Amino acid sequence: MPKITKRLVDATKPTKERVYVWDSEIKGFGLQVLPSGVKSYVYQYRSPQHGHNTRRATIGKHSETLTADMARTQAKKMRRIVEDGGDPLGNKQAERDALTVAQVLDLWIESARFKERSAATQANDKGRVKRHLKPTMGKFFVHKLTAENVRKAFAKIRDGKTAANVKTKARGRAIVRGGEGAARMAIRVFRAAMNWAVSEGMAASNPAACVKIGSDKTRDVILEKTEDYKNLFQTIETMENEKRLRSPVADAIRVIALTGARRGEIAGLRWSYVDLKNGILVLPPSAHKTGKVTGQPRIIGLPAAAQAIIAKQAEGEPDDYVFPPSKGEGPVSLSKPWREIRAEAELPEGIGLHGLRHSLASNMAMNGAQAAEIMTALGHRQLSTAQKYVHWAQDGRAALAEKSSTHIAGALADSQKAQVTSIKRGGNSRG
Repeated sequence: MPKITKRLVDATKPTKERVYVWDSEIKGFGLQVLPSGVKSYVYQYRSPQHGHNTRRATIGKHSETLTADMARTQAKKMRRIVEDGGDPLGNKQAERDALTVAQVLDLWIESARFKERSAATQANDKGRVKRHLKPTMGKFFVHKLTAENVRKAFAKIRDGKTAANVKTKARGRAIVRGGEGAARMAIRVFRAAMNWAVSEGMAASNPAACVKIGSDKTRDVILEKTEDYKNLFQTIETMENEKRLRSPVADAIRVIALTGARRGEIAGLRWSYVDLKNGILVLPPSAHKTGKVTGQPRIIGLPAAAQAIIAKQAEGEPDDYVFPPSKGEGPVSLSKPWREIRAEAELPEGIGLHGLRHSLASNMAMNGAQAAEIMTALGHRQLSTAQKYVHWAQDGRAALAEKSSTHIAGALADSQKAQVTSIKRGGNSRG
């Protein structure tokens, strides 16, 4: 066995399986390398207090603030504790019990579990942690936190006690609103963080698990008429022509309306997911909502109009976004442009981008589509357990998407014709 040094740590590469390298001088002192590349120092020992069973304590993650030599010193301290009949892991648990909620939330945001979430979800969750959860519960010690504390935090967020208008950068502001919906989302984020804390031994239980926060209201605002779609597409066309709306943003919203895909699925669409030859998008499990549960890809059928929109984009590398942001590295932002489009097109008040998804499903139902067809087109999780529909879903998804969005595509074509007619009437100013 080699001695664990900085050189050895740097030289140890990740593999598909978790790797342990044990030190030649201090029995039980080791380096753990995860498949993700994260390297941590551990100390393994047998505890008389636990029937001489093997226990493994994590000393910490390898970094500039925890080098191999520093970790070696900590391992020696743990060895002395064991020699004196103590339990280092038990002592570490006691130290974790003293963590505050704010500290646990910070650790959760830095965790591999949090990094599995989409970029958009990470950004939203960070905002809820910073604006709602830390102000209401951040100072509590985790081991003393109760369900009643969580209920009071929910009430404060619901009643607007955490609302704020904060300057974020030179020309940016974060307008934080309260309300019941904001409170529900914040507590759901807190539940997820505390579930992680329990799994990591930082908390004995999740005090938010039994707190009732109600259910979200049904999103029943949809585009019911072809006229609504005409207004939507004509407004997008006008704003795009007048340079008030970037073409990638305009096209992303068009594709959402035509396919019923979720906002994140199209905003985060990469070229490697696109299969125009077969008229489909194939999203890997990590790129759609139910993928982490089912482990299955999501296949989105593309009607002809949506295929044409994607085909005209400037194709990039496989990992590049189909609809790139104006700046930065994350997915394109659609929320603010959508609010402007919705207002200018005079669409039903309260309809969000997710409402376009419900609109497509509702229009399919009104045009005679069966429940199984709707579940297939929209990629609902239940379909993964209905094997009798799988073969039909794979072979007929593109045709189904074409059938379900015919009148929507017609509205898009009408909006484009209207723009051409308007230009002809106006004449050519260049002579």
